[in-house]
Amino acid sequence: MTAVVSAESQPYPGVPRGESRAPAGSGTTGGPGPGPADADADAGAVTEAEPLAPRARMLPALAAVYRAQLSRARVARIPLLFVATFQSVGIMILMRGVVDGGAEARAVVAGSAVLVVAFVALNLLAQYFGQLRASGGLDHYATLPVPPASVVLGTAGAYASFTVPGTVVTAVAGSVLFQLPLAHLWVLAAVVPLAGAALAGLGAALGLLAPRQELATLLGQLGMSAALLLGVLPADRLPGPIAYARDLLPSTYGVEALARTFGDHPDWSAVGADLAVCAAVGVVSLAVATWAYRRAAVR
Repeated sequence: MTAVVSAESQPYPGVPRGESRAPAGSGTTGGPGPGPADADADAGAVTEAEPLAPRARMLPALAAVYRAQLSRARVARIPLLFVATFQSVGIMILMRGVVDGGAEARAVVAGSAVLVVAFVALNLLAQYFGQLRASGGLDHYATLPVPPASVVLGTAGAYASFTVPGTVVTAVAGSVLFQLPLAHLWVLAAVVPLAGAALAGLGAALGLLAPRQELATLLGQLGMSAALLLGVLPADRLPGPIAYARDLLPSTYGVEALARTFGDHPDWSAVGADLAVCAAVGVVSLAVATWAYRRAAVR
């Protein structure tokens, strides 16, 4: 009786049953021994470099930097936030003896509220990045597989978020002091992040582009002083050339948007236009800060 055996059941198809075939290069009976080609293949397999880990994605890296910076700022910046809020409230109390009400009172309250954002997001952020560059702290971030934009945006967002309590307290205190309506203070939910982004981007760029840490501190102080003089004082009280300089300050449009909401019938189209300009300036300033970070990190 003839047995039928399929090709799959044979150990080596094409070889008569009863004979064996060893794998090529094994050095055993039935096949050739190892040759030069096999040795080269083994050497190439040993020296082949492992692929690097992929870079972190933008949003997860941004969230990680934001949480880290917010946790750090919560401990180190609370006394400074108290100083910023106390400073703005004190300025409103001083101006209460000069300004009675109307458009001037709205400008004082709005400018004092945004001044809290300028103190933290512009002044302190310029000092922070100036210190980070001078101490070599940028080298730590440069070794991390995170996009440069996530470092700048995460840090700027943390500092801007840190200003929310002081800004709300200042706006409420000023409204009560000057007897302004509180109904539209919800617009702070748009003013704080947009003005904060614009001022934080400017502060980060000043700190990263300054050649020395002391110069970064000086530029931050000058920026905050400009926000104080050009934002708190009513626009119609300023001389002509200084009024033009006021239009170049990023925080001006946040001040104007907030001041318009204190009226009896706010012009919401003008408020939206001011916020749109503030957002555009924020995008530009953050882009400049990201470029400045790349430039400082590779030097």
